[in-house]
Amino acid sequence: MIKNLFLHLHLINKHRFKVFRLCAKAGIPFRGLVHDLSKYSPTEFIESIKYYSGDESPITNCKKINGYSKAWLHHKNKNKHHFEYWYDVQGPVKAVLIPYKYTVEMICDNIAAGMTYQKDKWTTSEPLEYYLKSDKSRYIHPKIDRVLMDTYMMLEKEGIDATINPKVLKNIYNRNVGGIGDKKNKTICK
Repeated sequence: MIKNLFLHLHLINKHRFKVFRLCAKAGIPFRGLVHDLSKYSPTEFIESIKYYSGDESPITNCKKINGYSKAWLHHKNKNKHHFEYWYDVQGPVKAVLIPYKYTVEMICDNIAAGMTYQKDKWTTSEPLEYYLKSDKSRYIHPKIDRVLMDTYMMLEKEGIDATINPKVLKNIYNRNVGGIGDKKNKTICK
């Protein structure tokens, strides 16, 4: 258990550092700085130590064994960069538009997670492959799905430096969510 504590703490810190670097590159450094702070809460940290393996998320391991994860239920409800935060099963609109800063943080998180777990095997095509394999599009607003698809496709073809920067990300977001000056949509980035 003690070994898992230090290994998991190292994994969280490593992941958060990667997210911070990507968020800074994307022009939202504060989102990177506060990214995943809930992972240090007792609800998430204790379960994650118990199910730590180093190969995949402790949450995934816990779900395989128990069918659910208290850490995940806590995490998705505390972190707006997860699309599940914005999904309301009982709402008139199930999947709402995710604001720009959280959409970009989600992109940075997904890239960093792949880098953290895949290590040297990670390639720029991994985020797109993972997204397509997981078929999350049913739970994400169609416009945000398009933002993610366009970003991951560009990442695959042109790499991190060409894709993860404020000008490109704002352009992809605005092109898919609506143009700047669209009064109906307050999530447009400027």
